[in-house]
This record gives sequence, C-alpha cells and structure tokens, in this order.
Amino acid sequence: MLGHHYTHSFLETAVASVNAGCNLELSYGMRNNVFMHIPQALAMGNITLQMLRDRVRPLFYTRMRLGEFDPPAMNPYSSLNLSVVQSPEHRNLSLEAAVKSFVLLKNVRGTLPLRAQDLSSQHLAVVGPFADNPRVLFGDYAPVPEPQYIYTPRRGLEMLGANVSFVAGCSEPRCQRYSRSELVRVVQAADVVLICLGTGVDVETEAKDRSDLSLPGHQLELLQDAVQ
Repeated sequence: MLGHHYTHSFLETAVASVNAGCNLELSYGMRNNVFMHIPQALAMGNITLQMLRDRVRPLFYTRMRLGEFDPPAMNPYSSLNLSVVQSPEHRNLSLEAAVKSFVLLKNVRGTLPLRAQDLSSQHLAVVGPFADNPRVLFGDYAPVPEPQYIYTPRRGLEMLGANVSFVAGCSEPRCQRYSRSELVRVVQAADVVLICLGTGVDVETEAKDRSDLSLPGHQLELLQDAVQ
C-alpha cells in the first residue's frame, strides 16, 4: 500500500492492514517489514491487543491442523516423498488438467485433433523457442519438477511415434538471434508444422511487466516465415 501511495509510512500501512483483517505479510528478504511496526501501533493505541489475538488465532489454528506442532511420526505429510508426488496417478491427473485447460481459438478445416494412428505416416516439424526447452515452459511461482517428468512438445510427439523434425529458430524466448534458413529448411519438408512461441519468465514475471503484447524479438518473423 505504501508503494501505491495509499499510506505514507510502514506504521500507517501496518495499522491499515491489521484493521482491514490482514494477518500475513509477504516480506521475504526484508529486515524492516511492515508488520514489525505492529508493537509501535499497539503502544500508540491504533490497534488493540484483542484485535491482534483475533488476527493471530486463525494462523495458528491452520498450522495446528497441518500438524506443524506434532511429532513427525504423527504427521502424515512427513512420509510423502517424490514417489508419491510424482506417482502415475498424480501425473495422469496433471495430464487431464492440462488437456482440459487448452483453449482452441480456431480449427480451420478440422486440422485438430492430430490422430495418433496417422502420425507415423506424417512428417511433423516442431519449431520455435518453446518447442524443446524445458526451462522456459514454467511460469512464475511454478514448482520445480524432476527433469524426467517434463514433456516438451517435441518429446511428447516423439513418444507417440511421430516422425518429428525440430528446429528452435532462436534459442531463448527473447529471440534476439534468429536462424531463418534452418527454420525454412525444416518446415518445407513437413506435412504438419507446430509453432511453439511465447514469453516465459525471462521476458515477463512479477515486477517485470511489458509495455505491449507483441511477441518478443524475432518471434513474429519466425511465425510468418513458417506460415509462408
């Protein structure tokens, strides 16, 4: 709120936040955070002790329900490891969620879906900086999965038995250096072309906004060359 000029000091912000019902502050890496001024606000009478108790109670209630104060042997979450988190059941659920979240804006001549039984007879070109770069596929605040469980578009299609050719065109989302000749060579030999473009956390993330919605660097040129 201080950054948006709603208040003029951390003390004012602490008072306004507590009075509004806020009981958590995201202050990672800050020594002098907003809620460190709560004792001063309490001493000045801007907030009451009962108000603080009311704010703190649900925090500790939630922590107790999560078993944070129990011996590890009593906490069922203590036994969870990657074999559970990355179990086939969980991975299949993630796949289902991904499939159901796709948005198809246009399906000219019924191009999609590509049928697995037809892929072996077709030559697919998978191009673009997002075609086979696991690092750029995850957004801000995403988890860090085990590498063997990351399926890029190229890897996924190859696992279906498709005849896939690949070229990135540019090695990273900013796409400052673009190899048009390599892209054209691969695309011209293909029956189906999948173009994988976007931004990724290298281009935009929290506290890193863009001034426009254009594709970064030479990505639009890459798209136009592939279509032509």
